[in-house]
Amino acid sequence: MESRCLIAKRVAQEFKDGDLVNLGIGIPTLAANYIPKNISVTLHSENGFVGLGPVGALVDRDLTNAGGQPASISPGGATFDSALSFAIIRGGHLTATVLGALEVDQEGNLANWTIPGKLVPGMGGAMDLVVGAKRVIVAMEHVGKGDSSRIMKKCTLPLTAAGAVEMIVTDYCVFKITSHGMILTEIAPGVSLETIRAATEADYSISTELKEMAV
Repeated sequence: MESRCLIAKRVAQEFKDGDLVNLGIGIPTLAANYIPKNISVTLHSENGFVGLGPVGALVDRDLTNAGGQPASISPGGATFDSALSFAIIRGGHLTATVLGALEVDQEGNLANWTIPGKLVPGMGGAMDLVVGAKRVIVAMEHVGKGDSSRIMKKCTLPLTAAGAVEMIVTDYCVFKITSHGMILTEIAPGVSLETIRAATEADYSISTELKEMAV
């Protein structure tokens, strides 16, 4: 399975019936394609709607998601202005938000909005999402350019939020961040513990119930 789809499929397993979830641009958006058929999950987009449809579904060219991609709205969905959208976020109504990251560290700090010296369009809604949602899940490929570690002892880039991340899902494994530190709980098929250790700068422990990712 292609790495981005593997990550998205594992993320979708975290959703429960009745959840209201915000999916960030990139890999997180793909999770909409893997929501179990036996549950109902409402997807929120910070640019102004609930009821986001799966990627690749019949789209309306007059509607775009937060990443600017043409989108669809499922039956029962609704559109509204940004003021109401951010009232939903800041009011604590989101069950979870799933975001990509440039860096995330063992303390649950997240850096995903800028690289110093590079032009970026803006911080988007990430700073509101990570403090407003009940759960924050990072979905990203485990290593960056040149096989550089993206899971750090301490983030080196400007933070989006401090201590907000609860779970990290990558193409190598799943980490949970707890009051007792970062714990490796699942390992992707075909990936070794040695590979994860070599690609992870952060300190972590290995769960006594370590299992293979169910994908």
